[in-house]
Amino acid sequence: MFELGANRYGKSRIRLVTVDRATDQHVLRDLTVDVSLEGDFTAAHVDGDNANVVATDTMKNTVYAFARDHPTGPAEAFGLAVARHFAAYRQVDRAVVTLREHAWTRIPLATGPAPDAFTRSGELTRVAMVAATKSGASVEAGIEDLTVMKTTKSAFTGFERDRYTTLAETDDRIMATKVTALWGYGDTAAEPGFDFDAAFERARGTLLTVLAEHFSPSVQTSIWVMATAMLEAEPAIDWVRMVLPNLHHWTVNLEPFGLDNPGMVYVSTTEPHGLIDATVRRSG
Repeated sequence: MFELGANRYGKSRIRLVTVDRATDQHVLRDLTVDVSLEGDFTAAHVDGDNANVVATDTMKNTVYAFARDHPTGPAEAFGLAVARHFAAYRQVDRAVVTLREHAWTRIPLATGPAPDAFTRSGELTRVAMVAATKSGASVEAGIEDLTVMKTTKSAFTGFERDRYTTLAETDDRIMATKVTALWGYGDTAAEPGFDFDAAFERARGTLLTVLAEHFSPSVQTSIWVMATAMLEAEPAIDWVRMVLPNLHHWTVNLEPFGLDNPGMVYVSTTEPHGLIDATVRRSG
């Protein structure tokens, strides 16, 4: 005998660009949206009966139709509207909408930022994941692809050594990483009127400021310091998870050329790299 295990399906990589021209300062949003449904879809798998299947083309069309009524505003709020729509289907137990926002920056002019001309910003990707059921919703948000570097105020000493350890201890090194930071909002964020844009900016700004200012004895410590600061800065956040690859910069040996290297010349490597992953949450 056999039975169907956990399953889900949906539409991925729905490209959505909205432009609001209601004022002279046009508002541009550029999203990639994924929709995923979990629920009573056993018959489709086992019997070939599609009566309960919401077509993935319908999911795509729903995203575009909802964008007509939500031309501006945070990705999280848009995701909540779409997720709740699909969670209302009788056969759907859980609808998950994942959104990645691709940033555009106004072109600077002599008179100020252009009202209607933009350049693509590659600083980071803003992400959001909204899950809705018939009894409620949860919202997660975060950052991907944020590459940062500290050229000092970073060290790594006192670690365990054995016969295979060759890494030298250092109290002053380059620290570079590509930040993935995710956080979960409490119940208040799912209520109408919550300002996701302001909360995101507080979290992002705190992360970058603390990264720049603190002394890091390890990447593990940096996660703790940055995440606790984000929780203090934004009361609506319940937990923060950071995944930080340690993108090593090794000092180049210039002695064969009769030269010293007083911390000036490095080789940048991306593989292999250390990978540090930790979640910090509010206690209790």
